[in-house]
Amino acid sequence: MTATVTPPAAASRVRRVPPEGGGPSRPKSQAGRHLLLGGVALLWLVPLLWAVYTSLRPYSDTSRNGYLSWPRGLSLENFSDAWSGSGMPHFFWNSVLITIPAVLGTLLFSAAVAFFVSRFDFRWNVVLLMLFTAGNLLPAQVLITPLYRLYLLIPLPGWMSDSFLLYNSMWGIIAIHIAYQCGFCTFVLSNYMRTIPKEISEAALVDGAPVWRQFFQIVLPLCRPAFAALATLESIWIYNDFFWSLALIETGDKRPITSALANLQGQYFTNPNLIAAGALMTAIPTLLVYFALQRQFISGLTIGSGKG
Repeated sequence: MTATVTPPAAASRVRRVPPEGGGPSRPKSQAGRHLLLGGVALLWLVPLLWAVYTSLRPYSDTSRNGYLSWPRGLSLENFSDAWSGSGMPHFFWNSVLITIPAVLGTLLFSAAVAFFVSRFDFRWNVVLLMLFTAGNLLPAQVLITPLYRLYLLIPLPGWMSDSFLLYNSMWGIIAIHIAYQCGFCTFVLSNYMRTIPKEISEAALVDGAPVWRQFFQIVLPLCRPAFAALATLESIWIYNDFFWSLALIETGDKRPITSALANLQGQYFTNPNLIAAGALMTAIPTLLVYFALQRQFISGLTIGSGKG
């Protein structure tokens, strides 16, 4: 048997046939994809840009010429009026007192349940996980009536609530946020913890590390990307909530920042320009949280995307 060897000169003249489906169609598909993504991004930014444009215009200008007209002048007067006229600094502080403990409590309790469900094998493992996740399937409007009656029956000491009840207290708002958000966070963290090799926990157990030490010193540090992603989402959801505080807090001074926007409109008159400025200022803390945790947030969302 003789082998046929192609000379170098002949090999250089061999024509390479591109694979079927490749070639000129690929740049067209990429251009179409970029065009689609650009159009979606533009549609997403239109309401935000319109709110910025409206907030910079005086109400007298828009009432005289309409919101689709060319502005006669732009200023930051609406922002200063919204900041001082709605008591926004006080409501900002209320939101901080509610959001930070609620986010930390949600992540801590969810991580504990997720650690128990993902690292230990027992009969009702999946049932327990489904029970925590099912809590997020019920809309808040369905739970408000029994929850309201329950809050009126739970007493609190005077240093925690001036009403001596869980109702009309920030502790009640923090508790319902933790209870309502634990299901989603438990589901995410349990799936993430399953990707951590159990050999790490077994090696720690051989070295004499108890369960609480495995949880706090081994598993939790490895879940930092997932914690960053959940902390970003939970901070936005809890900070922007208005329903629970409206239904479970009677005193207006105890409500979060979302209620400050309601103070910008009167019974017989509403200034949309002023409300747009106030809404933009209320969104600043959530943007700061996202930019602070941006790298960890993106890495937490892309976990497992490279695994086949």
